[in-house]
Amino acid sequence: MSVFTKGKDMKRQIVAACIAVLLSGFAIAQEAGQLEVQTIVQKEVVTTNDAGESETKLVEANTVIPGERVVYTTTIRNVGSEPAENVVITNPIASELTYESGSAFGAGMVIEFSVDGGNTWASPAELTVVDEDGNARVATEEDYTHVRWVMQNDLAAGAQMMARFSAVLD
Repeated sequence: MSVFTKGKDMKRQIVAACIAVLLSGFAIAQEAGQLEVQTIVQKEVVTTNDAGESETKLVEANTVIPGERVVYTTTIRNVGSEPAENVVITNPIASELTYESGSAFGAGMVIEFSVDGGNTWASPAELTVVDEDGNARVATEEDYTHVRWVMQNDLAAGAQMMARFSAVLD
């Protein structure tokens, strides 16, 4: 990771540090001894191929600038000899990032969000926050602090699942 010193560069450094934490496998999984969990963080880069056509690729997110989209992909593999039950994967959303509406997915999983640091969970329509005047309002993507995937079925021995979401650097 490069070292930056001021303004926008400082924001890049902070986000790069947050990404490094997530790359180290910050996702939380129940039955951790039976599951292998890996989170990678990439950003979208648009290139032009030899035919002059635009292509969007995911590349390692070493640095991110405001307005760029990052994609978090968590892979969950059951390395045990028995099915894994009650699997829950949780990823924090760095405070410098805003969750991209509708981007979270994972086959066979219920997706929930938190606006209070992971203490409570709900669907987007059920999330509320209290403003500085003490009034409750519907939460927006800017309020999300975590995203969580709850698997609805057991994960068979040797099987693998993937969960993904996107966010934009503020």
